[in-house]
Amino acid sequence: MNSQKKNIKYIKTGVTGLDDLLGQGIPKGSSVIVAGGTGSGKTNLCLQIIAHHASQGKKCYFMSFEESEERLIEHMNDFKWNPEVLISTGNLKIERFLTSEIYYYDKKGGTDIRAMMTKDVDPLLMELEPLSIADIKGFKPDIIILDSLTSISSTFKGKEQSYRFYIERLFRFFETTGATTFLITETQQIPEIFSPTGVEEFLADGVMVIYSIRQQNTRQTAIEVIKMRGIKHQKKIVSMEITDKGIVVYPNKKIYSELE
Repeated sequence: MNSQKKNIKYIKTGVTGLDDLLGQGIPKGSSVIVAGGTGSGKTNLCLQIIAHHASQGKKCYFMSFEESEERLIEHMNDFKWNPEVLISTGNLKIERFLTSEIYYYDKKGGTDIRAMMTKDVDPLLMELEPLSIADIKGFKPDIIILDSLTSISSTFKGKEQSYRFYIERLFRFFETTGATTFLITETQQIPEIFSPTGVEEFLADGVMVIYSIRQQNTRQTAIEVIKMRGIKHQKKIVSMEITDKGIVVYPNKKIYSELE
C-alpha cells in the first residue's frame, strides 16, 4: 500500500492560493467536479488551470457544451493567457459540442452510434464508450475540461435511468484516458448538492465548490474543497477574487458570515 502511495503523481492547478488548500496537489488522473452558480467563475477557473498546464507543455483539451470556441478564447485573452499561442503549439485544443452530438463510440467497429437520446438503457451499449474523444488525431490530453455536466444532463430530461447509466460510463471512460478531468456543474449560488443528480459527486474523486455569498447589498465569492481522494486538504471556505490577471484564492481569509 505504501509503495503504491509513493508512486502517485500530483498536479498543481496553477491558481494562486488554491494549491495551498490542496497541499500536495490533485492526484494525477482524478476526476474533479467544479460546482457553482451562474457567473461564479467556474469556467474561468478551469480555463486558468489549462492555461497554466498548456504553457508548461501539457496537452489540454477543453470540451464545451455551452460557449463557443471563439468566446472561450476571448475569455482567455481578457486575462492575457495567450490562447492563440497555446493552440498553435499544439498544447491546447478547444472544441464546442452540441448536446445532440453526444455519441457512444464503438471502438471495434470504428463507428459512432447515437445512443440514449430517444430510448431507455440498452444492454448492448454496455461495451461502448460514452464519447468519441480519445486520442483525437494523435492528441492525447493530460488535462480535460468538460463544460458542463449540467448541459449533458438536460439532454436526458425525463430519462433519469439513461442519464445515470451514461454518467457512470462517462466517469469510467475518463478514468481510462489517464487524464486529470475537471467537470463543471451549474448549481444554486449556495448549493446543497453539487451536481445535476447528486450521483456525480459520489463518482468523482474530488469536488470543489464556488459560493456566491450575499452580504447585504453585495456578494462575496468563496471557494471550498469539499473532497479530494488521496490527499489531505484544508477543509475551510475561503475568499476568492477574480482579478484582471485571473482568479486568486486567499487561503488564510476564511469566510465567517452565514451562507444565505
